[in-house]
Amino acid sequence: MGTAYGKGRNAKTTQTVSGEVISIGKISLMRGVIYGAYAIVKTGDERITIHLGPLWFIEDQKIKIKPQDQVEVKCSQIMYEGKPAIIASEVKKGKEILKLRDEDGSPYWNGCNNW
Repeated sequence: MGTAYGKGRNAKTTQTVSGEVISIGKISLMRGVIYGAYAIVKTGDERITIHLGPLWFIEDQKIKIKPQDQVEVKCSQIMYEGKPAIIASEVKKGKEILKLRDEDGSPYWNGCNNW
């Protein structure tokens, strides 16, 4: 909350990435206390790591993103801990949409959004 990662949107870098999910993984966001989920998406010859959100939130969703899924990801590039990071706001898989952040970049897992 309040950090670039918590806000998760830079309107100047908003883009849509389409491709195949190569893998799903987890990263430590707060020294082993909170884990985040990410997806590696292959778009042509490029592989892009896209941060999705807290692992507990992603695992609790009805829509499951897994390797070999074809996805379209609405995302934005931000700076996180001095490095560029791609943060997803939604992931479209077929006709299903996994909503992660609102138009302002506020995460749906913080309880302040109506989804």
